[in-house]
Amino acid sequence: MSNQTVSPGALLAGRYRIAELLAEIDGARVWRAVDEVLSRAVVVDVLPVGDPRTNLLFDAARRAAAAADPRFLRVLDCDMHDGVTYCVREWAGGRPLERMLGTGPLTGQQAGWLAREVSEALENLHRTGLAHGSISPSTVVVTDAGAIKVVGLATEAALRSFGPGSPEEDVHALGELLYASLTGRWPGPAPAWSLQPAPVEHGRLLSPRQVRAGVPRSLDDICDRLLSDPPRHHAPPITSAAGLSAALSGVVGSSHEPPNQMDETVQVARQNGSIDDATQVVPQAGPPALDPTPPPPAYQSENGHQQHSAYQTAAETRPVRRQTPPPSNGNGRRRADEPKPKGSWGGRILILLAVLALLSVVAMAQFLLKGAMNNDQDSGDGGTKTSNAPQTSSTPSATGGKATINGAKDFDPKADGGNGEEHSDDVPNTYDGKVSTTWETQTYHNKPNLGGTKPGVGIVYDLGSKIPISSVAVAVQGDDTSIQLMVPKGDTTKSPTAVSGWTAVDTKADQPEGTVTLKPQSPTETQYVLVYLTKLPKADGGFRGIISEVTIQK
Repeated sequence: MSNQTVSPGALLAGRYRIAELLAEIDGARVWRAVDEVLSRAVVVDVLPVGDPRTNLLFDAARRAAAAADPRFLRVLDCDMHDGVTYCVREWAGGRPLERMLGTGPLTGQQAGWLAREVSEALENLHRTGLAHGSISPSTVVVTDAGAIKVVGLATEAALRSFGPGSPEEDVHALGELLYASLTGRWPGPAPAWSLQPAPVEHGRLLSPRQVRAGVPRSLDDICDRLLSDPPRHHAPPITSAAGLSAALSGVVGSSHEPPNQMDETVQVARQNGSIDDATQVVPQAGPPALDPTPPPPAYQSENGHQQHSAYQTAAETRPVRRQTPPPSNGNGRRRADEPKPKGSWGGRILILLAVLALLSVVAMAQFLLKGAMNNDQDSGDGGTKTSNAPQTSSTPSATGGKATINGAKDFDPKADGGNGEEHSDDVPNTYDGKVSTTWETQTYHNKPNLGGTKPGVGIVYDLGSKIPISSVAVAVQGDDTSIQLMVPKGDTTKSPTAVSGWTAVDTKADQPEGTVTLKPQSPTETQYVLVYLTKLPKADGGFRGIISEVTIQK
C-alpha cells in the first residue's frame, strides 16, 4: 500500500476506514477516518513509503503519548502497514481558531480565556520538558461544547519537519495567537492564516489597542510583554507558559467555563474600552484587504517555520472588486462626457470622520443638557450628586475659583496590599478638561470592595502649595461607586505613602454615574488631595472604577 492508494473507503491496517482528506502537508496526508474496532472518529496522518519524516513522526508520537492534559488530543496509535507510516490521533468536532477569525476578531474576554486555556495546557506540558512545536490558529480548536482542544502535539511539527521545538517558541507562538485573536491581524511581515499582516510603525509592531479600538489595556500589555523586544514601559517580558497563565488569570479569572458559546455563527462584537464592558453590540467587519492580489500561502517566521494552514484542503478564494481604468482621450485626461468616479476610500474615511465628529458634538450637547436639568432638580437637596460633567472653566467661583493641579499620581501602596501601580500613565486624563478621557482601576473579582484585598485605590493630586479647599467634583462612570476625599494627617504639605497617613474629610457611598461633589466638613487647607475609591461599580467579569474628570475648587 502506498500513500496514493490510501483513499476514501480504504481500510488501513485492517482497522481504520478512511473517510475524507483533511489536508496535505508536503506529501503527507491527513485523513478523517473511523476506527471500526471502537466505532469512533479519528484523525490519521499518513506518510508515503520511504518518507524521511518517518522516524521524526514515530519519535513525536512517543513524546505526545506521554502528555496527560486533556486539552491535548491524544495519540492513539503509530505504526507501519505495507510500508506506509501512519499515526492515529483523537478527533474533536469543532472549529479551528483560524476559521473563527475569518469572521472577525474575538472579544477581549474570549481571546484572553482561550489563550489562558492553551497556556495552562502548555504549562503542564513544559514541566515534563516537552514542547508542542507548532502552536497556531489551525492547531487550536474550539469544540461544539465550547472547550479548547490543542491539535497535533509534537506530530504537527514532525510533519512540517520543524523539529521538536522549545517551550520559549511555544510561548511566543501563543503570543502571536493572542494578538491575532484580539485584532484580526497577524503579527508578522506577511499574510498568514488568512489574516492580513498587522501594521508596523518605525520598525515596531503596533500594539493591539493601536490596531483595534476597544482592546482591553490589560491584554494589550500582556501581548506587548510576549512579542515586543523589549516590552514598552520597561515591563518584564513573559517567556514562560506559567507566567502567561498567571497574567491571564489575573485578567479573565481562573474558571474553565467558556465566556459563551464560541461558535462561528455568533458575530463578534466590538468592545468599548475593556473586557468588562457589557456593551458588545456592534458587529465588527473584518479588516479591508491591503492588496487585491491573493496572499502568499506561507512565509518564514523568525524561527524559520513556515506558517500556513494545517487543515485547508484547497486555497480559499474570494472575489475581489477591481476598479475599471477610466477611459482616456489619449492625453491622460478624462473625456468631457465621462462620469466622475465615485469617492475613493480616502474620501469615504474623511466623510466618516466628519460624521463621527458631528455625532460626538451632539452627544456632548445632550450630556451637558442633561447635567443642567439634573442640577435644577437637585438644587433643593444640597447638590452633592449631579450627572453633569465636571466644571473645567478657570473662571473664579464664589468660593475662590478652580485650583490648579500641578501634578497627580496613582495611589496603590504595597503597604496596604496594593502592587504600587494602578494605570499611572492614564492619571493625567482625570484633569485634562476632557470627559472623553478616563483613568480606570484594575478589574477586581468577587467583591466590589476591590476583591477584599485592600481598603481602596485612588489618585493623589498636587496643588503646588497649601491652599484652602472648598469642594472636589469627581466625574465617575458606573453606578454604586463609593468615594472618600482625604487630606494628609498633620503636615498637609507632604504626601503620605500609606492610607494610614491620610484622613477622610468627606465620604460619599454608593453614588450613581455622574459627578459626585465632596466637601470638607470643616475649613481645610492642604497641598495634597487624595480621591480614594473604596467600592467599585459592577462590570462584566468583576468590578472596576472609572474616573473621567476631577475639578478642585478653592
